[in-house]
Amino acid sequence: MKQQSILKQHAFFFELLFKIIDILIVLFSSWAAYYLYGGIEQPYGAYTQGILVGLICAIIVFQSMGLYTPWRGRFLLKELKVVFLSWCLLFMLLALLAVITKTSENYSRGWFLLWWASGLALSLTVRIILRTGLRQMRKLGFNQRQVVMVGNDDFILEVIDRLQTEKSCGFNLCGVFSDKPIANMPIEHLGGIDDICEYVETRSIDQVWIAMPLSDEVIVKHIINHLRHTTVDIRYFPDIFGFSLLNHSFSEVAGLPVINVASSPMDGFNRVIKNIEDKVFASLILLFISPVFILIMIGVKLSSPGPVFFRQKRIGWNNKEITILKFRSMPIDAEKYSGPVWAKAGEQRATRFGQFLRSISLDELPQFINVLKGDMSIVGPRPERPHFVAQFKDKIPGYMKKHMVKAGITGWAQVNGWRGNTDIKKRLEYDLYYIEHWSLWLDIKIILLTLFKGFVHKNAY
Repeated sequence: MKQQSILKQHAFFFELLFKIIDILIVLFSSWAAYYLYGGIEQPYGAYTQGILVGLICAIIVFQSMGLYTPWRGRFLLKELKVVFLSWCLLFMLLALLAVITKTSENYSRGWFLLWWASGLALSLTVRIILRTGLRQMRKLGFNQRQVVMVGNDDFILEVIDRLQTEKSCGFNLCGVFSDKPIANMPIEHLGGIDDICEYVETRSIDQVWIAMPLSDEVIVKHIINHLRHTTVDIRYFPDIFGFSLLNHSFSEVAGLPVINVASSPMDGFNRVIKNIEDKVFASLILLFISPVFILIMIGVKLSSPGPVFFRQKRIGWNNKEITILKFRSMPIDAEKYSGPVWAKAGEQRATRFGQFLRSISLDELPQFINVLKGDMSIVGPRPERPHFVAQFKDKIPGYMKKHMVKAGITGWAQVNGWRGNTDIKKRLEYDLYYIEHWSLWLDIKIILLTLFKGFVHKNAY
């Protein structure tokens, strides 16, 4: 197939292009860092050995991190994340080699740091420019993969809809093969499943996509067997969207493919980043608010007899019970007769000073101590009391999935107005969105939104 071979040559060309560009970036950033960073006594030539070692390490690291695998149809942000991690790994590897070989004194630390920073910045910038250019080319109809789809139910319509809204992915859907009539089919019906092989062999088709539920295993095997003599790429889109998915992904265990239907994003490197974020921000915030903290402690002590802090059991990460801290806003026996109840408008149990603290959420400030202890995070779903969790877990589908990350002082639901005595299902919807889309940047966005509109709220009582 002439068209297919041309596209494969294009894939090789783009891979080679990116490798050459990365090599040039490593060399150029080392040269630029040398001339931008003042105070280096040695000539540039004295750094040649270190630069060559860095270049070799870069080629190995970038290749092993999968930077040159096809990224067609995948999010640019994921590619940029891999670029960032690759440069960080390269930095650590070169630093380790310098220590082991006792050559660290031969090179300026400022130059080394500037080399890494400028190289990373250039790599990210170039990737954004090139990928944006490729996406625009594909929108105009260039560099397309010719695709036919196979499916017998409405799931195939969802796959088609997603692809047709993402023209920049560069997949041209030529038609559908199915043994059953599918209503509202937006592209041409090319025949039954047994007609695929002849069509593929006589047309310039690059890929066959099978969009069927897991229960159609026999049909999927039949299609794959039917195409065994062709060189076309075959992709399988399992219909797993009937499940309640959360942060789903595909991985491998002992050489076996695995679909992760629901998993926590707080694993591996993400967990390290989240812990660093919490410890750094919590320490800085507590240091900054320490004068206010002391004044509130005095105010609580003067407002009514009892301890300054109120300790309450909540359910946190992995359904474990944690004890959160608050500034006490009620008399010590406020729930003696009522038991656990929701705070509501016109709250009469709080002291006058306690009502003031609640109205601007200052009673929550001691929870930064919980963050430093590791019981909570600054950003995450708000934790509930065991009494209410026991009520909600059987009534609200997926409620317990909010406990797949650490509970937070603030969260996506809170900054969008769903706090206090509001719709639990709506709050859960926002909490699960946060878990599904977690990133360091989303956390920072939520923290900034909290500063501007998260303290004062109509449901803060």
